[in-house]
This record gives sequence, C-alpha cells and structure tokens, in this order.
Amino acid sequence: MLNKTGNMQTFLGCDDPYDEAKIVIFGAPYDSTTSNRPGARFGPAAMRHDSHGLETYSPYQDADLEDAAIYDAGELELPFGRPEPALDAVEAATAQILADDKIPIMLGGEHLVTLGAIRAAAAKYPNLHIIHLDAHADLREEYLGQNLSHATVIRRCHDILGDGKIYQFGIRSGAKEEFEWAKTHAALEKFGLIGFANMAKSLGDAPVYFTLDLDVLDPSAFPGTGTPEAGGVTFTELLAAMMHLKQLNVVGCDLVELAPHLDTTGISTATACKILRELLLILS
Repeated sequence: MLNKTGNMQTFLGCDDPYDEAKIVIFGAPYDSTTSNRPGARFGPAAMRHDSHGLETYSPYQDADLEDAAIYDAGELELPFGRPEPALDAVEAATAQILADDKIPIMLGGEHLVTLGAIRAAAAKYPNLHIIHLDAHADLREEYLGQNLSHATVIRRCHDILGDGKIYQFGIRSGAKEEFEWAKTHAALEKFGLIGFANMAKSLGDAPVYFTLDLDVLDPSAFPGTGTPEAGGVTFTELLAAMMHLKQLNVVGCDLVELAPHLDTTGISTATACKILRELLLILS
C-alpha cells in the first residue's frame, strides 16, 4: 500500500505533501531473481540516506529541488521469494499514483520490478512506449526455467506493448538470441547512446516510460551493481541523453540495480543520487 501521509526519511528536498506533489517517489526493495550478486533491495534506502550529502541545487540545469513539488512515499513492503506478489504490489502503487495524475518514480530493487509499473502504466496509456537504458538486453524468454526474472523483464514488457514500442540503448551483453530477436521486435542500440536525440524527436507526444538500469554506466564509475559490464557510458553522456526527456511526455520512470554494499567507497550510491536529482528536475 502506498504511504500518502509522510515518510520519516525522504530523498533530499522531496518532502512536499502528497496532494501537492507533481512527482511521487517510492522504493521497491526486491532482488529475489538477481542472477549474479544480490543486494539491490538495499538501493532505495541507501539513496535516501546518502542524498543528504548532495546539494538540492543542480548547476547543470540551474534548478533546485526545493522549488519542485515532490513527495517521497518511502518503501513498499514486498515479500521475498515468488515475484508475482511483489509485482502486484508495485502495480497497485503505480496505478494509484497515475490515477491521482502524478508521475511515479520507482527506486529499485532489481529490474524485474519495472514490469509491475509497466502493467499499471500500460493500463492507463495503451499507446505506451518504453525507453530502456541498460548494459543488458533483458530480452530472454526465460532464464533458468523462469519467465519472470530481471533477465526477462523487457521481453515481458513487450508481451504487453508489442512491436515498435521499445527503444533500448547502451546494450552490450546478452545471449545471441536476444540480439536476433530485437532486430524485428525492438529498436536496440548497442554499446552507447547514439541516436537517443533522434529517437526522442520521433516520439512526439506519445506517453513514455523511462527505465534506467544503472549498470548502463561503466563499472569504473559505477561498480556497485549486481552484474557489472565493461564498456559502459559515462555520467556526462548519460546526463546529456536524459536532458532530451524534457521534450517528451514522460508518464513514469524508474532507477534500478544499485547494490550499495558492493561498492564500499560509496561512489555508486552518490552517483545514483545525483542522477535521481537530475531526473527529478528534468520532470518537474
């Protein structure tokens, strides 16, 4: 159930009342299908805690979180084990925020939680498109015999949306079959963010859900993730692409796959916080 009455610890500057907020943050601390190193369930709490070492003001955008209308609803209580109940809870929370004409921003957690949010967003916006930034294609039909996994999440989203609705960038890992499948079912840009600006222009006013797996960043800048992949983008490249979201009809977002304890320096969490600050200001 979504908390509308206040949260003891919020992300920096995101403490407006629910009724007044344009954007609602909530955490989805779930990582039961993580295929390599677990720990993403601790990402949302770490981001809230470490955000208070960050300024509310962004010199990149000359904007301040203190001037934005954002409510932080805290964490969902998600069961471990089978993913269906967790996805149901994410779907219900996202649907509630969308019904109140606000923009949900979910903090993962592993990438599978995106599926719950997409179910809710697609129910309200039948013409929904997904922009997906990631190191991994996440297009497997199944992984280790399971069709609900962080390795299958975008394929499950395609089951809902169909062809011509999914745009993928930064992809540099996956089974050969995933890349072959994408040639006819999704727009997949390998390795980097080339074409992001042109893609954004082509979408017009179509409703867009933006899902950011933080392992799209190079592990030299972001090692705190369960399945790091060499050859990723820089923070500056990521931010430049995200700025194009300003021209889009973004109806929901998520940031997933921060596993804070895998980077004892704290740099990964600090980077995730800064990315979230910029995303919040882009959408405000």
